[in-house]
Amino acid sequence: MKPYLTFAIALLFAGSLPAQKSKDIPDFGKVDKSELLLKECDFDKNAEAMVLFDAGEVICKINYNSNLIETDRHVRIKILTDKGFDHASIHLRYRLVNNVKPISHLVAQTYNLDAAGNIVVTKVDKNQIFDKKINKHYSEIAFTFPEVKAGSVIEYKFADEDELQGEWYFQRSIPVKLSQLKLDFSPEIYVSTVPHCVLPYDVKSDEKAAGQRKVYTMTNVPALRDEPYISSDDDYRQRLQTILVSLNYPGQPSINKLHTWPQVIKMLMEDEDFGTQLKKNIPRTSDLDLILQKLNSPYDKMVAIHHYVRKNMDWNGQDNIWAMDGVKSAWKDKKGTSGEINLILVNLLKDAGLNAHPVLVSTRENGRVDPALADYKQFDKVMAYVKLNDRTYTLDATEKFTPSQLIPLDVTASEGLVIEKLDTYEWGWQVLWDPTQQFKNTIVIQAAIDKDGEMSGDATISSADYARVVRMPKVKEGKQKFIEAYFTSQNVGSSVDSLQLENEENDSLPLVQKIHFKQSTSSSGEYKYFNTNLFTGLEKNPFLADSRFSDIFFGANQRYNIVGSFNIPDGYNFEELPKNVRMIMPDTSISFTRLVGANEETLSVRYTLEFKKPIYNIEEYPEFKEFYKKLYGLLSEQFVIKKKANP
Repeated sequence: MKPYLTFAIALLFAGSLPAQKSKDIPDFGKVDKSELLLKECDFDKNAEAMVLFDAGEVICKINYNSNLIETDRHVRIKILTDKGFDHASIHLRYRLVNNVKPISHLVAQTYNLDAAGNIVVTKVDKNQIFDKKINKHYSEIAFTFPEVKAGSVIEYKFADEDELQGEWYFQRSIPVKLSQLKLDFSPEIYVSTVPHCVLPYDVKSDEKAAGQRKVYTMTNVPALRDEPYISSDDDYRQRLQTILVSLNYPGQPSINKLHTWPQVIKMLMEDEDFGTQLKKNIPRTSDLDLILQKLNSPYDKMVAIHHYVRKNMDWNGQDNIWAMDGVKSAWKDKKGTSGEINLILVNLLKDAGLNAHPVLVSTRENGRVDPALADYKQFDKVMAYVKLNDRTYTLDATEKFTPSQLIPLDVTASEGLVIEKLDTYEWGWQVLWDPTQQFKNTIVIQAAIDKDGEMSGDATISSADYARVVRMPKVKEGKQKFIEAYFTSQNVGSSVDSLQLENEENDSLPLVQKIHFKQSTSSSGEYKYFNTNLFTGLEKNPFLADSRFSDIFFGANQRYNIVGSFNIPDGYNFEELPKNVRMIMPDTSISFTRLVGANEETLSVRYTLEFKKPIYNIEEYPEFKEFYKKLYGLLSEQFVIKKKANP
C-alpha cells in the first residue's frame, strides 16, 4: 500500500497548484467606484439586479477513498432597484462528505457610497451566518447582506468541496456580466466537460500544461426570464456539466469512475435509507384492515390504500427519495418527507398482495433526466408504480388532490426508473404518459343583456381530470379567493355574487362550479357589443412574445367545450354574425371549431378546442404563435346588436 499512498499524496499536491488569476476578476474587496455608480445593466435595461461576475476556480483532490474537487467561488452582484433586494439573501446548500462540512472560508460584505462619495464597507457578521440542517444528507448555509439598498454592491467568496461531478451555471434569473469557470486537472485524471449552451461561450486551453487546463467564459448572459408554460428553468439554463470519467495511475489499469444503472440500483437497494426501508413491516392499522376486508378487486384495494395514506400522512414539504428517519418512525408520527410517505405507500401496497414497485422520478421543477448518465441524484422523488392486469398506475401519496387513476401532473410525459425486483435489482424505464388523461373544462352559460347593456346570468363550469386537480388547492383557500382566481380576475368588468360547488370531496368526479354573474358590455350610440368568451380560462393569450427560448409544456392534452345562450333586449336585433369556423394546426395537434346561430331574441354559440399533444418545441413556436393569434382573435370577436329603428 505504501507506493499507492505516496502517489496519492503527490497527486493531491499536483492538483493543488494555484491557477493563474484572471485579469477580468478583481481581488475580493477591490471594488471600483464605477461599480457603485452604475445605474442599469447595459444589455438588460429593466434588470432589478445583475451579477458583475461569478468566478470559479476548480482544484482537483483525488485519492483512493474519495473523488473530490475544491472550488473557490467568488461572486459580486450589483443591486439596481428595490426589487433586487431578494438577491441579497444567499442560500448555499451542501452535502456532508464523510461527516465533514465542505464549505469553508466564507466571507461576505456590502459596499455603498456615503454622502461624500466614499466607499463604505459593511461586513456580514459571522453570527448572522446560519447553518441549517435540511435532512440527513443535506444542510444549508444562509445569510443576508446588511445595509443593502438600490445602488449597493454585494460580494461573497467561499471554498466548496464535493464529488467531482456537477454543473456550473453561467445563467441566472438576473443578467450576468461575466461568468467564468477554470478547470485544472493533472494528466492522470480524465474529466468530461459537456457544455449545454445555445449562447456563445469562450473556451481556452493551456496546450503546454500537462493534463486538462481550460477556462470557460460566457459574457453578457441574459437573465433566464420566466416564460408561460416552461417545464423547468434548469432544462434551459446555460450550463457546463463536469463528470469524472476515469483515473489513470502510472503502471496501473485505468479505473472507470462512471457508474452503470445496475450499479446505481444495487447501491440504492442496499442503502439503509432506501432499499432497506422497502423490506420493513409497517404496523397494521385496524381501520385500514377493516376497509380492505370489504374489498375484492385489486383496483379497489389500491385506491383504498392510496386514499388512506394521503389522508393520514402529512407531507413536511421536503421532496427526496429517502426515508432518512425510517418508514416506521414516519408512520408512527404520521408525517414525513415524500420519500418516507411514498415508500410507506409501496410497503402497504405490497403487503396487500398488489404488484407494486418504487419508481424514481424527476418532477417538472427538477428538470429532465439524462438516461445516459447513471446517477440517482438526477431524481428528486420516489413514487409507487402499480401493475394491475394490462394497466399501470403511478401514485404519489403527498399529492392530496390527484386521484389514483391519474398520473401526477408534475411527472407526466417523463420517464421513471422502476425497480422491478428488490432482491435481484431488476429495473426498467417506463414512460409516464396516458393521452386520455386531459385538462377537461366544459363551460355552459345562460345570460341576458338588458336595455342598459348589462349582461347577467348563470354559468356552470365542469372541471375534470387535471382541470379539477389544479383548481382544488384554490378551493381549499375559500370561495372568495377561488372566485378571484378563476372568474373575476380573468374577466374584466365581471362580478360574481354566488358560487356553488359540487363533488368537492369526490375526486373521481368533475368539480362542478355554478356561479351567478354580471358582466358589463360596451356601447356606442345605437350599438352594443359583447363577448361570449367568459370564464373559460382562455381570456388572455399567453403567447405574445416574438421569440422564445424554452419549449411549451402543457403537461397533458386538453379539451374545452363552451356552450352559450344569450338573450338580447327587446327592440334590438343582431348585426351580421361572425362566421362559423374550423381551424386546425398543420400537424393536426390542435383543432378549434366555432358554431354560431341566432333567432330574433337569442344567440347560441358553441366552441370546441382540443389539444392532442402536451409539448411544442422551440422550432414550432412561430407556427404555434400564429395559430394562437388567430385563435384568440376568434375567441374575442365581438357580437354586435343594434337598436331597431322606430316604425
